[in-house]
Amino acid sequence: MRVLIINTSERTGGAAVAASRLMKALNNHGAKAKMLVRDKDTESLTVVPLPHSPRLRWQFLWERLVIFCRLHFSRQHLFEVDIANAGSDVTKLPEFQEADVIHLHWINQGMLSLKGIQKILQSGKPVVWTMHDIWPATALCHVTLGCQHFTTQCAHCRLLPGGGSSNDFSTTIWRRKQRMLSDGSIYFVACSHWLESEAKRSALLKGQKITSIPNPIDTRIYKKGDKQVARQRLGLPLDKKLILFASQRVTNANKGMDYLIEACRQLQLPDAAVVILGGHAEEVVPQLPLEAYPLGYVNEEQRIVDVYHAADVFVLPSLSENLPNTIMEAMACGVPCVGFKVGGIPEEIDHRRNGYVAEYRNAEDLARGIRWILTEADYEALSKNAVHKVMQNYSQQSVALKYLDVYHQAQAFKHYRL
Repeated sequence: MRVLIINTSERTGGAAVAASRLMKALNNHGAKAKMLVRDKDTESLTVVPLPHSPRLRWQFLWERLVIFCRLHFSRQHLFEVDIANAGSDVTKLPEFQEADVIHLHWINQGMLSLKGIQKILQSGKPVVWTMHDIWPATALCHVTLGCQHFTTQCAHCRLLPGGGSSNDFSTTIWRRKQRMLSDGSIYFVACSHWLESEAKRSALLKGQKITSIPNPIDTRIYKKGDKQVARQRLGLPLDKKLILFASQRVTNANKGMDYLIEACRQLQLPDAAVVILGGHAEEVVPQLPLEAYPLGYVNEEQRIVDVYHAADVFVLPSLSENLPNTIMEAMACGVPCVGFKVGGIPEEIDHRRNGYVAEYRNAEDLARGIRWILTEADYEALSKNAVHKVMQNYSQQSVALKYLDVYHQAQAFKHYRL
């Protein structure tokens, strides 16, 4: 079976990482998978960039400009919404023509437009779409943060001024998505049971197949290692309890750094320090009450693994999450995790078995969880349970076989709809 995975980027962002890992998993388990991207970062022969064109950059800028105008020239929510009004037509590419299944992932910011997706559906090929956030089931939004209007036409969008009008912008995009989906069937795959249940509430996806499959991880790379050796490589202290926080952009409010800062104030652990992995890490250091080590944004996989090996606990106090790759990576390396009870995080962290699930937006409970792992719990048991959870649920083989089954179902579903 030949599978074409389509994602905006090859390596930047959680969806890109997950899509790349899935491609490798499929190729290791009987399929022939390629990845089509706008932004290619490696020399991999199985990753194909869009044909070079000046239009690629303008597609992204045009969409942002339209949204910027709709936000009354405010940058506050500029990257929380997408309208997919510009993108590339991929149906004429040889990689598309030879594929048996088209597998969409995160295709926003000028990669595919709604019209482009409509052409894919009109091609007659089976289409699977992995949802890395809620956008495919909403008009505009990538995260809902408690908003309940996403299940209908989003006429009261919390992000756009003037919501509620019959000509509201979000309602217009909703109707464009409806027209797009009327031209064919898509087999939607959520990365968590939580996102699957959210997607099934959306009227936009009524009649479409929806299931959930977690992202895969290569447990030959992400595995337990020597903590002291890793710290020496990274120049981190050997005598501290290290609390790790990681995000593509550390200052993203949705990732909850403010809650970690407050939790650190309440910890009262003089031998603890914070390691920060991600862009803009140095900007939050002055706010932390503990000694901090900003490592910046890292793309080299072995260095990322070293960072996990160096940590005693991984903390991700996100306000909205699907199934974070970072928690999965930390657990595979034997690092217990702490996160809020939100999204797919409780599916990864089994409370007090391989980590700690804190009450939502509760910095005091977050501190309690960190302290419990570092000073009270059976650390070796937590570490062992974390590795076991990953091996049982997120290994390449487990996830690849589930997707191969979905591809066969998508082919049958397509013929049934026809």
